[in-house]
Amino acid sequence: MNRVLVPSSPVGPLPSAWRECVGTGRMNLALRADYQESAALVQQEIGFRYVRGHGLLSDDLGVLRESQGVTRYTFTYVDQVVDSWLRIGLKPFLELGFMPSALASGNQTVFWWQGNVTPPRSHDDWAALVRAVLRHLIDRYGLEEVRTWPIEVWNEPNLTQFWQGADRAAYFRLYEATARAVKDVDASLQVGGPVLSPGADDWWAPFADFVASRDVPVDFVSRHAYSSGPAQHVPFGVYQTFEPPQALLDQFDAPRRHLAGTALAGLPVHISEFNTSYRPDNPIHDTAWNAAYLAPVLAGGGDLVDSFSYWTFCDVFEEENIPTSLFHGGFGLLTHRQVRKPTFHLYAFMARMGASVLARGDDHLVCRDDDGRVTVLAWQPLGGSDDGPYGSAPATHEVRLRIPVPSDVAVVRRSVSETEGNAWTAWRELGRPRNPSARVLDLLHDASVPALRHSALVAVDGHVDLDLVLGRHEVTLVELLPVTPDEHPGLDDARLLGQGVVG
Repeated sequence: MNRVLVPSSPVGPLPSAWRECVGTGRMNLALRADYQESAALVQQEIGFRYVRGHGLLSDDLGVLRESQGVTRYTFTYVDQVVDSWLRIGLKPFLELGFMPSALASGNQTVFWWQGNVTPPRSHDDWAALVRAVLRHLIDRYGLEEVRTWPIEVWNEPNLTQFWQGADRAAYFRLYEATARAVKDVDASLQVGGPVLSPGADDWWAPFADFVASRDVPVDFVSRHAYSSGPAQHVPFGVYQTFEPPQALLDQFDAPRRHLAGTALAGLPVHISEFNTSYRPDNPIHDTAWNAAYLAPVLAGGGDLVDSFSYWTFCDVFEEENIPTSLFHGGFGLLTHRQVRKPTFHLYAFMARMGASVLARGDDHLVCRDDDGRVTVLAWQPLGGSDDGPYGSAPATHEVRLRIPVPSDVAVVRRSVSETEGNAWTAWRELGRPRNPSARVLDLLHDASVPALRHSALVAVDGHVDLDLVLGRHEVTLVELLPVTPDEHPGLDDARLLGQGVVG
């Protein structure tokens, strides 16, 4: 295998798009202790900037209330949710949806918690609601703060599950009423859409034509990205096939491709949801395969979009009803009770990467900090379902790099794979307990810790050769730390057993 020669000069900064936003279950869930503990852990070890979830205007947050002919806007729960996010450094990425039942034109709902997905009976009343929500948020958190919060209109209106009839004209009307209401509150607030699911690129041109012809405000565009095939249902779960990781990057790039030459060309692009599977009950989310598959997406996605938001940060999530097992294929980086999944560690590894990119390849990303610390993220390349059944990837994968360094280096390596840093594997070996005891839960937390190795390399002619052998589905982070030995007169490791002559 050829050795990759890493350049000594950076090619540019490491884009931060991978950590700009993360997804969450519906906003009401942020009132729960397990959710708040998970969010705090994610912020401590990864540190996202924004969080996006459904249900801001759904009935379980109680924003729009009616009693005996009197309408009241109520922010009791909204304030608690937003306060809890801001306390730990998360800003809201506001999704305006779903429809309050008091304003809905029909009874169609989505998810176990029944978010209403019908248009408003009155667009004037809807616009009044939007203005009331934003004015309250500005009163509470300040205009300068709320100006930094993107405001997205609805969720995946091209799907009949999320928008009655997937009626494009009706969504355009809703978008216009909403965007104008947002700008009525303050012209500098950021509003965008159309929040498309995969497979809806035929909406881009009509959306661009509509907003341009009617001079409707658009500050950014957004869509979602998933790479899984149709669901193959089993009790309390699904299995799916997967396209190669490049399919996700192609979806990231789709808005800019389709909007080139339109009035919306050049706008910021936000992938406000992405993952491998679009299902919250696919076991793939819990595996090391998921982390290795997504590694090149995190490494390269920032070249294509302004943000891409992993869906979601924890398994406190109830779209398909209450989960029936600790590991159940949930979207989360964390299970309930904060057991870290391999994909959590992929994100934590990215958070440790240096600021400037030296090299990027099919199986590695090399970065450097100004103090000379070099970081290497390496992974076993995966090609989706074409690789064969789960676990059929090669047993090992080699990455060989020649890296410029200012001195000898200490080498610290952290790894997750099928056997290391993998609580899901341990859970299977323990018999797949749906409701682990406290003792078993402690064991799963222990099993979720990445393997850590350390060594040293001597620099030769200003570089070191780093040879990595990765296991199946492994993602590894290597830190090369410049070494300047301190003086310790009299120390001699050869005499640790007291041997030798003194005098």
